[in-house]
Amino acid sequence: MAKRATEDPRLVRLTKICLALPEATRDYNGQHAGFHVRARSFAYFLNDHHGDGIVSVNCKVLTGDNKVLAAAQPERFYIPAYVGSKGWVGLRLDTGDIDWEEVTELVSGSYSLVAPKRSAALVKQD
Repeated sequence: MAKRATEDPRLVRLTKICLALPEATRDYNGQHAGFHVRARSFAYFLNDHHGDGIVSVNCKVLTGDNKVLAAAQPERFYIPAYVGSKGWVGLRLDTGDIDWEEVTELVSGSYSLVAPKRSAALVKQD
């Protein structure tokens, strides 16, 4: 448990959100964390990915929504490298106050897009 105390507090909070989802697991390499359901990724915590200086959560969204979000609010959302072309969006966690309800919504939506249908059905969507 002492290891968790040294983790970035944003990652600790994100982990709590992600692991509350059915069958969710996490891997962590010291800077980045991946959240999965049955080996399918639904969220990533990135901290200074390839030296970009950004701390963010990356999630899958509906087709085209990543571009809409990034264009509408470029100070908060961006198209992440590697997975952006597959419908993923990055939400910055290093610029101002974090809306954790928004993070929860984004993560839950991503989970619902990638999880098996039975698991996804267990997640309440508003």
